[in-house]
Amino acid sequence: MSKVRSAILALGTMMMALAIGFVMQQSAPVADSREYTVASFVPTSSAVTDAPVEEAAQEPVILAAVTLDPAPAPTETTKPLAPIETAETAAPACDISLTATAAPAAMVTLALSAPCQPNSFVTFHHSGLMFDAQTDDAGALTVQVPALSEAAVFIAAFDSGDGAVAQTQVPSLPFYDRVAVQWSGTSGVQLHARQFGAAYWSAGHIWNDNAGDPVTASTGESGFLTQLGTPQSTTALQAEIYSYPAGTTRLEGTIALTVETEITEANCGKPIEAQTLELREGGALRTQDLTVEIPDCAATGDFLVLKNMLEDLTIALN
Repeated sequence: MSKVRSAILALGTMMMALAIGFVMQQSAPVADSREYTVASFVPTSSAVTDAPVEEAAQEPVILAAVTLDPAPAPTETTKPLAPIETAETAAPACDISLTATAAPAAMVTLALSAPCQPNSFVTFHHSGLMFDAQTDDAGALTVQVPALSEAAVFIAAFDSGDGAVAQTQVPSLPFYDRVAVQWSGTSGVQLHARQFGAAYWSAGHIWNDNAGDPVTASTGESGFLTQLGTPQSTTALQAEIYSYPAGTTRLEGTIALTVETEITEANCGKPIEAQTLELREGGALRTQDLTVEIPDCAATGDFLVLKNMLEDLTIALN
């Protein structure tokens, strides 16, 4: 699976920050610097002078009556104001956010919001696991992912280069064994788990048509399968993960694990690439790559078992 391998080698953590600057300018009052010239000086002191000055008699001045027209009332004019841009009229914010919340059965709920990425494909990365998903009309999506690390880090990356990172703690992970297979496109790969001697197509045969559920798994009575990706796409990254509560099991025995593929018109006569990831008994995550040639189209409808891809799980009561 060349696309998967190259994506793993190229994977980096994208960090995004938002910087906001504020500029504030203050102005002090400015003193009037104009110069003034004194044309004449008349003493106005009320102090007594040496000799009183006798003022000459003044003839009365009679002013004719003057009729003043009332000043016209000021005309009120209003300059139209420029439209004020509000939150409702502003362009939508394009910030991308991703939250990760721990859920029962060592699962993590991812909630992505990307308002400017409606109906867009996005690739999620987590500890080597990769799968594609598609946002809705509002650029949002929610998906549950099996954790592969207690300190779980998730990356959502769009083809444009935009993305987001989220992390959470998953303290229940040590109680689960997990096996995953991932591939791209329409290779038809499937993960099968036949629990404790279960026959094909029986209740104990867990696969994509009988996936089980995390609620039952949390009781220690069965495992469950998680399907990730967009099967309708011919190039999308997809994955299936089988989880079993080995730390709280009420049963013991062997769980037979196989990777199989249905031979279809889309994959017959072509090579397929896949990768497995295994997390057992709280140990380190192990990976294995596989390339296999699918038989020609005369075998369409048959199933091909890819041997030696996975070791069976051995479950013991604690």
